[in-house]
Amino acid sequence: MKFYQRLAFFLFGLLLGVIFLVYFLGAKAESRGVTFCYLPNCRVLKDLRSKPFYYSEKASEILAEKWIDSVDVKNTLLHGDVVFSESNIKIGSGKKYVVKGQTSTKVPIQLELINYESKVELITIKK
Repeated sequence: MKFYQRLAFFLFGLLLGVIFLVYFLGAKAESRGVTFCYLPNCRVLKDLRSKPFYYSEKASEILAEKWIDSVDVKNTLLHGDVVFSESNIKIGSGKKYVVKGQTSTKVPIQLELINYESKVELITIKK
């Protein structure tokens, strides 16, 4: 058997194996609610979402202005982008993180959060 025939058989078997893994293991992960977060942005956002969430007085005042609501904040923590050049700064016993996103009306926002060991506090919201 020539090399290109062996290569074709190998690639065909590899393709079948990948399809099997994606189909069966993907369905298994979805049924259990498992998400695969390997990238830094995804890992930071998942950590911020997994802890109890609190609002500072300043953030509560901004939320009362009605151009943004708590749903927009939650969506930003789900789909936002962490600005690593301004994040992971030690403040007291926590670390500051800056997350950029947008509201439901497409207004760009920037959240400043402090990630403590047992909670996350939203410090301010900027347009």
